[in-house]
Amino acid sequence: MIRYKKVGYCALNVSDLQKSSDFYERLVGLEKVESDDPNTAFFRCSRDHHNLVLTQDQEPGLNRIGLELETPELVEQTYEKFMKLGLNPVEVSKKELDILNQFTSFRVVDPFGITFEFYSDMIQVPYEFKPTVADIQKLGHVVLKTPNVEDSVKFYTEVFNFQVSDYVGGTGSSKKGGAFFRCFPVSYHHSFAVFESEEASLHHVNFMVSSIDDIGKGVNRFENNGVDVVFGPGRHAPSGAIFLYVLDPDGLTIEYSFGMEEFPEENPRKPKFLQPVPGIMDLWGGAADPRMASLGKIKGLVRETIKA
Repeated sequence: MIRYKKVGYCALNVSDLQKSSDFYERLVGLEKVESDDPNTAFFRCSRDHHNLVLTQDQEPGLNRIGLELETPELVEQTYEKFMKLGLNPVEVSKKELDILNQFTSFRVVDPFGITFEFYSDMIQVPYEFKPTVADIQKLGHVVLKTPNVEDSVKFYTEVFNFQVSDYVGGTGSSKKGGAFFRCFPVSYHHSFAVFESEEASLHHVNFMVSSIDDIGKGVNRFENNGVDVVFGPGRHAPSGAIFLYVLDPDGLTIEYSFGMEEFPEENPRKPKFLQPVPGIMDLWGGAADPRMASLGKIKGLVRETIKA
């Protein structure tokens, strides 16, 4: 059984590395970590070497999602499992591991073109993360768009051992227009989610903050610096989280959230099928700007990268 420790990091492609680095450090509140690679920037919100990776690219979007497993033995077992399933996992080269400050890691591309990286050990920075403009707790979750929610649920639950927390109803007989997952046994309502769309793409990346003040102060800070707020502040019905969504310099969607339902490892409640009525995503009655989650391409370059 695959057991996860957390969503370890998210890697994004950005069109202007310096501009995006300034945004994530100065306005979001992540700490930049030194790197010898001029085309890559690493950021952290924990003792981990990185929780966000930015890579210079012509087209912004999602590069990969890093999932931290509980033990090195699980990394090996999961690799073997994926080999038997024909997913063709590819080990990350020693050269790249040195850049990433990680130990044994491998990557797979899921049926929807998303690259996932599996690992258990990463170099720890010798001092604690010190919050600046926001008291960020952790990288919370990554949400994707998918052309088929039902197929996504089947793959992520049966192959990755994600556990469904809730569904949001959609069109078609499956009535699963969206699904929220826990990377078992992570307790938070969702560390991953998918919503139905015409093609696979990034929806948003989330950072969990420590208080509602981080949300309120964030609104003013972002707006005062010309950052587009595209949804919120508000409260999600599925998880109970208070949220704020903004656009980064490339138009990728980033979320702050505070508070979230948690699940026990044993005997969790059954998933709910939530009716997609107005207000389901904001109990306070707000509506999202159409630009929210409108950009976030999944690039074929990801496949080329993992063959090295």
